[in-house]
Amino acid sequence: MEAGVIMRALEPEVVDVLWEAVRHLVPVRVDRHPKGGHRPPIPDRLCFWGILIRLVTGCSWVSVERLLGGQVSDTTLRSRRDEWEAAGVFDAIAAEAIASYDRIVGLDLDDVCVDGSTHKAPCGGPGTGKSPVDRRKSGWKWSVATDAAGIPVAWAADGANRNDIMLFAPTLDEAARRGLHHDIDTLHLDRGYWGARVDRSAADAGITDLVRPPKRKPGHDGPAEPVPAPLGLRWKVERTNSWLSNYGQLRRNTDRKPRHRLAQIALAVALIITIKLIDHRDRQQPDKRSIR
Repeated sequence: MEAGVIMRALEPEVVDVLWEAVRHLVPVRVDRHPKGGHRPPIPDRLCFWGILIRLVTGCSWVSVERLLGGQVSDTTLRSRRDEWEAAGVFDAIAAEAIASYDRIVGLDLDDVCVDGSTHKAPCGGPGTGKSPVDRRKSGWKWSVATDAAGIPVAWAADGANRNDIMLFAPTLDEAARRGLHHDIDTLHLDRGYWGARVDRSAADAGITDLVRPPKRKPGHDGPAEPVPAPLGLRWKVERTNSWLSNYGQLRRNTDRKPRHRLAQIALAVALIITIKLIDHRDRQQPDKRSIR
């Protein structure tokens, strides 16, 4: 799933499979109009399509309204997104996608990788900060844990000014919330994850085997000399961060609330796993029976 094929997330087959999971989770709309004389509500399926367009392309809600030919307003799209987020729909479909992958293919949690990725957040808001890698412009950061094949299993987010170490414990807490921490044998981390805070968080989750490159030794007369570090299995999580970064709304996030950003990550994870399961089905079942 390279950058050039990220639009697979908008292919009818992918959208149809994901919608089958979503439609059972969205709140049932109750008509409270005393005489029932108002216009019928906008279909949830159309709103879901609009939410996907914004996530994948990174365009504004107003642009989505225009792309959909005015069938749904930007206000309705935002309201429906908020309603579903409050009902836990996005987290639920991500959890179902992870469980489905584990059931059909199998998660490989013997080796788990954790790493962060920093991106733009020009509108600011809580959960953003001055990015040290983008001239101190407003940005945000996510931390993701993946299995040995790069499947996201847990994630957390905060401001771009937060060190990766500060997101390590919330990421493991998310894995524990999903009941996956007991199956993790080895954590693969980069050189930035040295410190008592990391060791303590891993130990609290029952993980004692941490694989990290050695610390750089500072020079006598200047900054530390570059020291080659073996990549090991960390390229798996680097690839996953690349998959997530291909989603326009994650790469340049214009939402101002942390819960909206987490909902976007959850939806992107569900899309990534759905595409993986479709590819697995196509390899194993040429007749293309339903993956559900």
